[in-house]
Amino acid sequence: MKLAVNMVSVFLCAAVLAAASCGQNGDGGNDAEEAVNIIFLHHSTGNVVWKAGVKKWIKKYNKKNGADYRITERSFPAESPYGWNNYPYDYWNIWVNNAGEDEYQKEPTLEILTGDYDLIVFKHCFPVSDIKEDTGRPDVGSKEKRIENYVLQYNALKQKMYEFPSRSFLVWTGAALVRQATDEESAARAKQFFDWVKNEWDEPGDNIFLWDFYGLETEGGLYLKDEYAEGPKNSHPNKKFAKTAAPLFCRRMIDVLEGRGDTP
Repeated sequence: MKLAVNMVSVFLCAAVLAAASCGQNGDGGNDAEEAVNIIFLHHSTGNVVWKAGVKKWIKKYNKKNGADYRITERSFPAESPYGWNNYPYDYWNIWVNNAGEDEYQKEPTLEILTGDYDLIVFKHCFPVSDIKEDTGRPDVGSKEKRIENYVLQYNALKQKMYEFPSRSFLVWTGAALVRQATDEESAARAKQFFDWVKNEWDEPGDNIFLWDFYGLETEGGLYLKDEYAEGPKNSHPNKKFAKTAAPLFCRRMIDVLEGRGDTP
């Protein structure tokens, strides 16, 4: 009888060890539940930076540091059916105004995204910097590019992101316009808004972080620097600039994921 009991014990131990071994992948790493999933939501400017080596950088970092960061990207919102607009109004419209477990015009809400991703990165393309003068009648539901509306939309987005404290969000400050694609008044308003985002809207200790892409493009000025632009009238960043920006973007994501997001 004692032998039979011992044999059962051996069998149970073997089963436990076998189950534990199933929690590792073929190369000895941890299983998928320890993977950290990232999504990068962007349009054309973000795509230029993405193609400059973001995924390759993350893969190299994983190999060197034994990490398992998995990054994917998508155009957000898509051109159809929603429309090729990714400004403060559009994020507010999809994530706040139409929040819930169902997609809105085939676009995922934050309820959907936070179920799949640990870090959500989002940005605006350069028309966000074409900001008109305030009217004195701010409206959170307005598509008009005015600071008064942007502030309401950003504050509503902040409160929405706070509903998902176990997830992190990385927001790019907006892409800038080249000098020949804007005027000084609009450019000054863009700088004013993104200064507000950095100095007032962003708060230490929460789950929202910034990457100052606007500052990188302008170096403290009002415009995307000519040497960083695709052309004198084209506000897309060029490939040379993107190759500089991509590793900085990757490093910023790693800092956020590893608890250094509030470190200057």
